[in-house]
Amino acid sequence: MAASIPSIGKVLCRLSPSILHPLLQYQSCLQRVPVRTTPSHFFCKAAALQADKAVEDLSRYKDRPWDYLESEEYIERYGTDPVWAGYRRNHKGAIPPQKTRKTCIRGDKICGNPCPICRDPNVIVHHQNVKLLQQFISPHTGMVYDPTQTGVCMKQQKKLNEAINTARDHGLLPFEIPYVEFSGEDYSNSHDAVGSTPPPQSLTSGGNWYNWYGEIKPDENEVAKIKKTYKAYLK
Repeated sequence: MAASIPSIGKVLCRLSPSILHPLLQYQSCLQRVPVRTTPSHFFCKAAALQADKAVEDLSRYKDRPWDYLESEEYIERYGTDPVWAGYRRNHKGAIPPQKTRKTCIRGDKICGNPCPICRDPNVIVHHQNVKLLQQFISPHTGMVYDPTQTGVCMKQQKKLNEAINTARDHGLLPFEIPYVEFSGEDYSNSHDAVGSTPPPQSLTSGGNWYNWYGEIKPDENEVAKIKKTYKAYLK
């Protein structure tokens, strides 16, 4: 490479001025054309505005997460389908994993394809967010969908179960109680276990309280061991 540079210089020196003149003119034109550079603070302001907008969107639905499900942004993104509709987890091979991942966000790192709740920061699990909780409950059986069907990670599934139970306790979500036909005999006072205590038997002098108590004969060896153990306490 070092030997080829002098040879190129010699070839350029041998060229006629008529050939070099257009090259020099083109170089002078490039020097006169002003180069427009974008200031670095422009990118900083754009990034800051974008970050502020994201924070504003998060804070807008933080106190009232149920408003997001009625917003135009949610309708434009999901329509009338639940948030987990059409979700498919990335996995190796043709057979999907039998369990969902433990969590999608570990510290500051987010996995490549987060679950339907972790991928949208505006979807917040709360016991008052009834419309969101109803998307994870079967309307026919009233049971919570399995996470393998919705694709929700285990961490968010635990939050969903807690929020659904709290909403049912507060009366925000209905739940069915199985009907049991009660029988009057089961709750009568005629049974010995729940009936009145019979009066004590009349005792004769020297008689036992129960008839079967006199038929019990303890083992003499066991009695001797107990007497030996508690000899200091016996009078």
